[in-house]
Amino acid sequence: MQLAIILAYFALTIGIGLYSQKKSKTSECFHGSGLGIIMCVAAGTGEWLGGTSTTGVSEYGYLFGLSGAWYTVANGLGILVLAIFFAKLYRSLDTVTVPGILGHYLGKNARLVASIMLIFVMIVVGASQIIAAGTLGVSILGLDFNVAVIILGLCFILYTIAGGMNAVGRTNILHLAAMYGGVIVALIVVSGELGGFATLTRDLPADPYFEPMGIGTSKASSWIIASVLGACTAQAGIQPLLAAKDIHTARKAAFLTALIVAPFGILTALLGMSARILYPELGNAKLALPTLMMNMHPVIGGIVLASIFAAVLSTISPIILASGTMFTKDIFQRFARHDVEDKRLLFISRVSTGVAGLICIVLAIAFYGSTKILDMVYFAYTLRGALFIVLMYGIYWKLTTEKGAILSMILTGAVGLIWVIYKGFTGTFPIADWMTETYAAVLTAAIATILFSLVYPKKPEPQLS
Repeated sequence: MQLAIILAYFALTIGIGLYSQKKSKTSECFHGSGLGIIMCVAAGTGEWLGGTSTTGVSEYGYLFGLSGAWYTVANGLGILVLAIFFAKLYRSLDTVTVPGILGHYLGKNARLVASIMLIFVMIVVGASQIIAAGTLGVSILGLDFNVAVIILGLCFILYTIAGGMNAVGRTNILHLAAMYGGVIVALIVVSGELGGFATLTRDLPADPYFEPMGIGTSKASSWIIASVLGACTAQAGIQPLLAAKDIHTARKAAFLTALIVAPFGILTALLGMSARILYPELGNAKLALPTLMMNMHPVIGGIVLASIFAAVLSTISPIILASGTMFTKDIFQRFARHDVEDKRLLFISRVSTGVAGLICIVLAIAFYGSTKILDMVYFAYTLRGALFIVLMYGIYWKLTTEKGAILSMILTGAVGLIWVIYKGFTGTFPIADWMTETYAAVLTAAIATILFSLVYPKKPEPQLS
């Protein structure tokens, strides 16, 4: 029964994606244009509610309690900062890419470097999500991991290149409903098994399960900092706002996205806490949610399974679309020798989106079972946060130069990579344990942008005699 529900859900997703092809006849529509608030919110939430928000947060809930919800709360805070301070500004610049925003303030070469870095970020995050999808394919469908990744990955690619932003938005409406619906149903069932959620407060220790920082102040603060910085340069999450029909829609959609994302982790953390009481002897906390699901009625378990699948599906499509959009807008059109007709531009958009998906599949197969993919994801998020620092200088500090920004981006990337590699070999960070790759990269970007801009100042404009 569970397998039938999952297959039906997946078939429905593909059908909606392929149907959306009717709305993607131009490159502008493919990347997103004139989106209403529902489409903006649905497409944007995919960046923030991936597999970690379900199985990951339930694992934290099993181990640390409600504070595991800081993962999605931090994302919500980051989106809120975007909504209050930057959504209006970004939407007014008439671009659908974050590198396009950097290029507006820092120059076309800075735009190129930023696009390469952010495409890398999207590819790495996409690969991690496809690994999650493949793992579900193994446990649910009984497939070999490589076979599961190839089949599921090609399906993601198919409906994304068919419908573009319309496919992402329409399918994510379905995914959002499935995610919240599945988790709420699971909570109702689990509450009955527990005899009410008051059991949680009675049977679980207050510390750490009900402490605001039970998961650790350093981890929670690191999530908040990374989310606030990263939300303002997250291409997959920002692209729908840039494609909104007007500034008012973009801002309102950002606020609503924050309100949808933030509380989701509270629900999944509660499921993890419930699993702690019902199954206290689990050898692996990652099994908290799957164990709850497998012990439910087959129909209920299938619905919850669909919600987990939905979380992964909702993230992969916007990520590979974002990669294709940045390649087309920031790289291909930059080097095209003449105006490209829209038919060819649409073709390039679809091909680059498909290639991004294929690279994600290859990386997923190559890094399955290795912790290196997690190191790459941490490094990718570090780059994204550091780019925001550089962008802030470009917007607010008039002495920022293009060369200074480019050198700062390159140095920041090198520092972040060194930090991650060092941690991989030694198990600790250089300098101090609290100096994570996020802090190191942000500090490097903040200092290097100033220094390089002063060393390589803007050339004075020629004076007319």
